[in-house]
Amino acid sequence: MGLKLMPQELEVWYLLPSLRKEIAKTLVNEHNLSQKEVAGIFGMTESAVSQYLKSKRANELKFSKTELDEIKRYANKIFEDKKNYHKHLFELSKKMSGTKSLCDLHKKRDPSLKSDCSLCHQD
Repeated sequence: MGLKLMPQELEVWYLLPSLRKEIAKTLVNEHNLSQKEVAGIFGMTESAVSQYLKSKRANELKFSKTELDEIKRYANKIFEDKKNYHKHLFELSKKMSGTKSLCDLHKKRDPSLKSDCSLCHQD
């Protein structure tokens, strides 16, 4: 029997790293920041940013086109307001909590969940 995961655990283990990866890609590829500059904004090592950019980290969560557009919008906010990186990342993570992408990963990682599970997005 697999590990029974709470939605919050998926957010910490998968969502936040995946958001950082996509934000890093936007900051480097579209705003021409260096890996060192992105590492400074994120408060992590340059090698961690490099691993995001080379897809050696945060590969399990697959975002939809709409979700990627929203992430890019927040990456642009972060570029304009670097000192409030955590605030913007927190807002984005709240928006992404309970999305179909995260729910699909939850079902993949926790086989005990039923296909009609509504744990992540209860009405």
